[in-house]
Amino acid sequence: MSGIRTAREEEFDRVFSLMERSFPPDEYRGYDGQRALLREPAYTIYVDPDEGDIPRGFVTVWQFDDFAFLEHLATEPSCRGQGRGSAILHELSGRLGCRIVLEVELPETEIAARRIEFYRRNGFVTNDYPYIQPAYSVEKHALPLILMTTDGPVSQTEFRSIRDALYRTVYRVKEEIKNA
Repeated sequence: MSGIRTAREEEFDRVFSLMERSFPPDEYRGYDGQRALLREPAYTIYVDPDEGDIPRGFVTVWQFDDFAFLEHLATEPSCRGQGRGSAILHELSGRLGCRIVLEVELPETEIAARRIEFYRRNGFVTNDYPYIQPAYSVEKHALPLILMTTDGPVSQTEFRSIRDALYRTVYRVKEEIKNA
């Protein structure tokens, strides 16, 4: 298995296509908004290339001072169930060397419950504080989600600090979202 590497700009369209096929519309930015992130110093797209160096999966990461936010992780449908997602998480964890935070849907569907279990098997825990993912744009909707973290659960103070950092940097929210 080859390791993950930083995506090249010319691979963006392939990554975005997989993002569109892997996530509900409210869970990612539009093409132009997503592409604009390539200029953000704290944002990185890593790809999981096959033997021909063609991305078969990706993970997007925002690096903060004391944690990293894994915004999106997906593998090509033909590669699912083969341990690629776990391998990506394992390598990413080793590279980042800090707590990793991610959002998951509430366990209201079988796929959402399976996703939570996947992350639990890979060292993440759920944090039982109310969390709302802000809308990515006026055309999209805010979503109630769960924050999961490595290195154990976070305190309420740590949760608020993480939430506020995500709101400011990832979602560009200027004021606190009600009930969050």
